[in-house]
Amino acid sequence: MNDPFRIMNTILYCRRWQETVTFYREALGLPVTFQNEWFVELAVNVHARLSVANEQRATVKSAGGQGLTITFQVDKADDAWQRLQLKGIPLGKIKDHPWGGRSFFLHDPEGNRIEVWSV
Repeated sequence: MNDPFRIMNTILYCRRWQETVTFYREALGLPVTFQNEWFVELAVNVHARLSVANEQRATVKSAGGQGLTITFQVDKADDAWQRLQLKGIPLGKIKDHPWGGRSFFLHDPEGNRIEVWSV
C-alpha cells in the first residue's frame, strides 16, 4: 500500500508555552527535532510528531485544553505510570478495559488531556 501521508504532526497552541514544552521534553522524554523562539517540534516516534507553539506568536489561539485527548500507546501502562509518578506528575488511576487494555490519564500544563494505554 502506498500511503500518501508519511508523517503525522499534532500542534498544540499554548498560553503556557514554555511549561508545556518542558513537560513534553523532560517529563515525557520526547526528543526535540526542531525549535525556534516560539515553536518546538518533538518526535513521538519515527512517523509522528507533537509540536508546541506559543499562541502569542501564532495566528491560532489555545483551546485551553478543551476538546482534545492525546493518546500514547506504550508497552506496559503500569511501568509508564510508575515512571511518571516518580517524577511527581499527577496521574489518574490505572483502569482495565473490556477490550483488554489498561490505561490512565494525566494533563499537560496547558490542560490537554493525555491517555497512556497498553494492551
